[in-house]
Amino acid sequence: MEWGFTVALVVVAVVVTVLLLRGRTPPATDAFAQIDQQQRDLAALVKAMSETNSAERGELTRSLNERLEQVSKAVQENLRVSNERTGKSLGDLNERLAVIDRAQKDITSLSGQVVGLQQILDNKQARGSFGETRLNDPVQDALPRDAFRLQHSLSNGRRADCLILLPDPPGPVVVDSKFPLEAYRAMIDAETTEQRKSATTQLGRDVLKHADDIASRYIIPGETADAALMFLPSESVFSELHLNLPDIVQKCRDLRVYPVSPNTMWLTLNTVRAIMRDVEMHEKASLIQKEVRVLMKDVERLATRVDKLRGHFTQAEQDISDIETSTRKITSRSDRIGNADIDTGKAQLGLVPDDEA
Repeated sequence: MEWGFTVALVVVAVVVTVLLLRGRTPPATDAFAQIDQQQRDLAALVKAMSETNSAERGELTRSLNERLEQVSKAVQENLRVSNERTGKSLGDLNERLAVIDRAQKDITSLSGQVVGLQQILDNKQARGSFGETRLNDPVQDALPRDAFRLQHSLSNGRRADCLILLPDPPGPVVVDSKFPLEAYRAMIDAETTEQRKSATTQLGRDVLKHADDIASRYIIPGETADAALMFLPSESVFSELHLNLPDIVQKCRDLRVYPVSPNTMWLTLNTVRAIMRDVEMHEKASLIQKEVRVLMKDVERLATRVDKLRGHFTQAEQDISDIETSTRKITSRSDRIGNADIDTGKAQLGLVPDDEA
């Protein structure tokens, strides 16, 4: 950069000299003297420009050094902040990775549980036990122990999953657990409209068959209520049944079999508990009324006896009054006898007949 600037100055000086020489043609001596003077002027100018260039270059160098120092400090500060942020980000990332790791473990565990549940639901007997467990828990939580029977055998030899001991009417209500999982799973896994329609139809047939079995096995005149409950341990199956198969639900009702889900079972049990509480209160009220009637009879009997006792007291008071009258007469006669003169005769004794005493 410095050599380029110097060369530019020399070129400028040469151009100026040539222009001056072309402007006039003085004598040779004057020309040489003038050229010599111009060369000295040019050298002075070059020197001045060189000094100026050196000063400006020093100032530029100082300014560049200051700028470089500022940039260096800024870069170091940025690097420090970036390191801190990077460290914090790495810490947060480690924490999130730890959370993700725990979540992954939970997901793995949950997947194992889902697989276990899937295996349970694939087995009909195990699925039946699962449905009975889903039924037993709300029944045991909502009702007193003497208000239901689990796995109760009826007179026809059938064993009901649960018998709710409602008073007559309506009488004991049977609850039987059913889980039409195969048709529902086929409906969920259906890839075409025809497959889903076929699976939905099969679900309706399965539910209706379960309802017919419950009606024929667990509704016994004189022993149970004239209606029964079909417990579906899946809210999804219950919702699908009511949303897409309302005709099946109506046919179940015509058989006097009413489908319930875990949530609606809670509502039903709360209603049953309220009915039992009302019956218990009615029985206690009847007992209180009976005791009050007996108490009123005792009060009436007591009033009669008080009247008789009052009569006895009245008679006794009269008898006491008569006794006091006789006592006064006897006392008066005794006084007269004690004060009478024996020789004066009968008239002086003041005797009176005995019936006047």
